[in-house]
Formats: sequence, C-alpha cells, structure tokens
Amino acid sequence: MYKNNDRAHQVPYSIGNRGETFTWWNPLMESIKGKDIKKPTTFREQIELLKSRNLLIPNEEEAINILQRINYYRLTGYILTYKEEERYGSASIHDVYALYLFDKELRNLISSLLEDIEIAFRTHISYLIAHQYGALGYKDHKNFKNEKYHADMLRDFEDGINRSNEAFVEHHRKKYDGEFPIWVVIELTTFGVLSKMYSNLMDKDQDKIANEYYNTRGNYVRSWLYSLSYLRNTCAHYGRLYNQKSVITPKLFKSDNKLQIRNDTLFANICVMGRLLMDKNEWNRFVTNLAVLVGQYSVVDIERIGFPKSWENILRHV
Repeated sequence: MYKNNDRAHQVPYSIGNRGETFTWWNPLMESIKGKDIKKPTTFREQIELLKSRNLLIPNEEEAINILQRINYYRLTGYILTYKEEERYGSASIHDVYALYLFDKELRNLISSLLEDIEIAFRTHISYLIAHQYGALGYKDHKNFKNEKYHADMLRDFEDGINRSNEAFVEHHRKKYDGEFPIWVVIELTTFGVLSKMYSNLMDKDQDKIANEYYNTRGNYVRSWLYSLSYLRNTCAHYGRLYNQKSVITPKLFKSDNKLQIRNDTLFANICVMGRLLMDKNEWNRFVTNLAVLVGQYSVVDIERIGFPKSWENILRHV
C-alpha cells in the first residue's frame, strides 16, 4: 500500500509520437514482493515482439492501429490460440483481429438471449412468491431455505433501491411508505442476485417453476442459472469466450453426454440457453444468426468453443 504522501509519484507518464503514445510507468511498482514486473512497451515494441514470435504483420501501421484500440494483453488471449512451442506459425495479426471481432459479435448474440432469460425469471419468481406468500412475502426468511442468504438478498434489494433513479421507485417511496411488493423490487435485481434468489427458494418452489415452464427439475434450473449468471457477467465485461473453458459448469442431461457435449464449454451454456428461452421462434433465429456468424469467419475453429460437428442440428432440437 502507498502512503498518502507517495501518491504524487504513483503515475508519471510520457506522451510520444505515433506508435509510442501513452507509455505509463510507475517505478514503485517495478518490484512487488521480490518479483520483477515486466516493463511497459510501446506499440512499435509490441509489434516487434509479435514479429519475433513469427506472427505475420503485413502492414505495421494497420497493426499499430489495432493495438491502439485493443489492449495488447486483451489481444494476447486470441494470439495464444495459435501458439505452438512458443511460436505462432503462419497466423497473421489479421487472423487474430478476426477472432477478436468474432468473439465480440458472439457476445452480442448471446447477451440478447440472456436478457430475455433474466426477465423471464424475474417474472417466474415474483409471480410464485406473490401468489404463494403474498406481495411482501419475500421479506420473511421462513419462505426461503437459508436465513443468511435471505438476509443477503434483502441487502441486495436495498442496495438496488438506493442506487435506482427509476420513477417507479420514487413512486413507491412516496405513496407506499417505501414498501416494495416483490414484482416491483425484483426489477432492480441483477442476474447474479436472481440466480441466488432462485437457489434459496424452497425446493418445492424451485421444482414448481422448473416443471411448469421448462418441464424439468429445480436442481437443473438452479445449476443453469448459476452458470448463465457467470456467462452474463463475462459478456457484460467483454470477456473472452473463444478458446475459454467455463469456470462454472451447468448440470447436463444424460442425453447430452451421448451427444458428446462437455459441460465446461461455451456450447453447453448455449444449449442451456435454448432450454430456458421460452420463445422458440427467437431461439431459431438465434441459431440461424449463429450459423451465419460462424460461416463469416474462416479463422474460427468451432472446437475451440466446444461445438461438435453436428452443432446446428443439436441446437435446433435442444
């Protein structure tokens, strides 16, 4: 930690010419706990580093333009796709940039469906609680499995209310003395809070939602929401999906295993999305758009995102 009087020395910087702009340097951070920290490099030095590893750079100015918009470290995640014995073979900076663009468009496609799934579960959960336990039944921990998790949920609700500038929040503050029925307060939740909330419902309530809307059991839906909440956060923060194993894995059916679907892949999460998306016309449009997207980028290796050869047929019948 820095002392207050050290702060003026934390961020010296210099601004140079094209290819050497915004080189930030902090001498106090060169060594942390005895470990040497890599020194910053200019854009042209980054180009030379890529060339030394046999990444093809047909046009250095174009490559610098890419690096000025996309952090070298972020781009490295896609560069490593081609890495073989510390060399990058015949791949070019344009191939790497194409993977980056594919990943960006893929995140946008997925985010749109996750929005619909999140809104649907706000509806499922609030409807069940309202009709099973009353408009304010969510405040009673006895209607949930774990009292501590219930208290965490109430704090999340309170935080959402305090941060919100929505007109309906102010309306309930003034007209109803700050009392928010479940169908109102749930609109202020995140996907993560929603997933935790579903997991803390009584098992019978989880099963009721899962069976009524998705013809499955609550333990499957609980797992799916947890996995998708992580995926949603990855997309929201522009994280890499390509060539990345899932940290949180969804529970799959035995029939999925027969199709050789691995639960640590993006494809497994996409299958889960198909099962939770109630509008099947929208799902079919998604699969069509996904097929078009994959076809647009010849550099994409579908195995890197866990797609089996018959992936489109599987998704059509998920």
